[in-house]
Amino acid sequence: MVASILTDYEGKELVKFARLTVERYVSNKEFDYDVNWTHIKAGAFVSLFRCNDLGHLELRGCIGYPYAENDLNYTIRQASIAAATRDPRFKSITSSELSGIIFEVSILTSPSKIIVSNPDDYLGNIRIGIDGLILYWDYGAGLLLPQVPLENNWNVKEYLTNLCSKAGAPPDLWQLSQTKLYKFQALVFREIKPNGDIIKVSPDV
Repeated sequence: MVASILTDYEGKELVKFARLTVERYVSNKEFDYDVNWTHIKAGAFVSLFRCNDLGHLELRGCIGYPYAENDLNYTIRQASIAAATRDPRFKSITSSELSGIIFEVSILTSPSKIIVSNPDDYLGNIRIGIDGLILYWDYGAGLLLPQVPLENNWNVKEYLTNLCSKAGAPPDLWQLSQTKLYKFQALVFREIKPNGDIIKVSPDV
């Protein structure tokens, strides 16, 4: 179960850790703080948002690592810095921006391949808001976190089409038998406002 990865308290502490990491990094301050569960290994993503004039969240950076190759101290630290300064879609975040940035951390289960006899069967094997997806094809890969289709009001077919686009592939590539699809779940914790209280926004599954 995804909920067995870590407690809600630990998840909220990881969001604080992500913010502190970026604050120290962009201001060139020495970093000497670690969270206390370095033994936990899991994939993780850090997403950064800002509120637009209508009060809606707009992505400002998102980087992560889908596989449990390192402990969460290392993974969250690296993903936080990368999301703030190395996402090729955005300019690097400045220290003056941080007061308007909302931090979100997603802790991932290990991806598992979706086995189907017919590509149309994917439509019944993917749960919106629960399953994140990774698509691999000959020229690359794409990943979407489970909260993305929920936030965009996509159905499963729209989810798969956008996943193909994220991978730089034709929108119907998911229908080809040689395409490899993996799914995972995530614990997601987010600030309700910049540097504010932190809540779990993922469902209990």
